[in-house]
This record gives sequence, structure tokens and C-alpha cells, in this order.
Amino acid sequence: MIRPRHSAVAFAMVALAGCAAAPPAPMPVATAPAPAAAAKPEPLPVTPVPVPAVVIVQSPPQSPAQPPAAPPPVNEEEQQALALLADLQRYAVDSGEDLKRELVAANAALARTRSDANRIRVAMLLTLAAAGPPDDARAQSLLEPVVGRSGNSSPLKQIAVLLYAQIVERARSVREEQKRTLAAQEKLDALRAVERSLLLERSRNAGGGSAGGGGGTGR
Repeated sequence: MIRPRHSAVAFAMVALAGCAAAPPAPMPVATAPAPAAAAKPEPLPVTPVPVPAVVIVQSPPQSPAQPPAAPPPVNEEEQQALALLADLQRYAVDSGEDLKRELVAANAALARTRSDANRIRVAMLLTLAAAGPPDDARAQSLLEPVVGRSGNSSPLKQIAVLLYAQIVERARSVREEQKRTLAAQEKLDALRAVERSLLLERSRNAGGGSAGGGGGTGR
């Protein structure tokens, strides 16, 4: 009889141990209702935009740096021509004494070196009345070798041609003025000759009349 009681006690203890070891059932969690899906808007019509053509400009290849060009050689004749033009402008405002000294110095330079520039400078001064009595004949003779030289028209030759033409034109004007003066003088001399002839004729007539009158009175 004792065994059945021990069996019931053991069964009860096992049952209590199982109840103590089993965890409590979890509480159900309330879930929020899912939001309703939003209605999608209809897409707007899209007009395609033309894309401009892309032009790629490439810079030209750079040439290697070159050394600076050498200055052009100095043209001595052009320098002399510029000096002559500057002298001509200065002569236009110089006094008579200065021009006379310039003429003496120019003649001395021409005696040393008979260059075209020295010829033209002396010829310039010979045409200026303030430097002394103009000597167009000598000025022309100095310019003729430069003017008559063949070849390209150099700056010095251009100045010589211009000066020579002015001298020739002035000489022509002087000759024409001399001709007019001579013609007027000849006319004046002719009128004076006529006047003297009339006076002489009148004197003769007056003398003859007086002699005739005196003879009649004597008879």
C-alpha cells in the first residue's frame, strides 16, 4: 500500500515542476492597419528639347618662340634727306646773318665733299634772298648732276627735282617780268620821243612865225 502513495507524490512533484518551468504565453500585439496606397498622378507629356551640336575648337599649335627680328639697316640717304628738310624749315625762320653764316659753312662743306646733300644744301641757300643776292644760275648748275642722274628716284633726287623746278619757274617768271618791264620802257621811250618831236616841231613853227611878222613890220 505504501508504493502507490509514493507514486502519487512523485507524479505530483513532476507536474508541479513542469508547471513552474513553462513560460507564460505572450500577449497578442495590436498591429496598425496598413495605409491605403496613394493614387499615382498621370505623367505629363514631355516635349523633347533639341540639343545643340557641340563644336570643339582646337587652338592652333603654337610655334616655337622665335628670336626678335633684327632692326632694318639705317638708310644713310634717307637720313640725309630728312636732315635737308629740317634745315629748309629752319632756314625759313632764321635771320639774314644766320643764313649768311649757313651759306659760308655749306660752301666749305661742298668744297671738301661734293656730295648730293651738300649740293642741294648750297642750292637751297642760294635761292634765299636773306642769305645774299640770289644766284639761280649757280643753284641750277649744282642741282643738274643730281636731277639728271638715271635710276630710281631716291629721296635726295626728289628734293633736288622739286628745288630745281622751283628755280626754273622763278627764273621764267623773272624773265617774263623783265620782258614786260622792257616792253613798257620801250613804249615810254617811244612816247617821250614823240613828245620831243612835237615840242621841236612846235618850237620851229613858233620861231618861223615870229620871223615873218617882224619882217612885215619893217616894210
